[in-house]
Amino acid sequence: MTPKTRLRMPRGMPLFPDRPRLSQEEIEKRLAADDAFGKRCREIFDRVSPELIKDHYDWFILIEPDSGDYFIDPDHKVALQKAREKHPRA
Repeated sequence: MTPKTRLRMPRGMPLFPDRPRLSQEEIEKRLAADDAFGKRCREIFDRVSPELIKDHYDWFILIEPDSGDYFIDPDHKVALQKAREKHPRA
């Protein structure tokens, strides 16, 4: 068995130098979009959670905020499959 060799990189060197770096404003734009997406999902979750917790406690819920649809199942993979069947591009 050949021993593993570890490639030492100087501190501050990018791991992927060929990949373009994002500007600070692009990073902030993406963080704002992620936050807005999370808020839309949270609104739907807060609306449906009281009725779902009674019968489906500890199940997985996947929310598609543009349509307001949500998918629940005890298995995460099954819930994800249901969501992808209905919204393949979301």
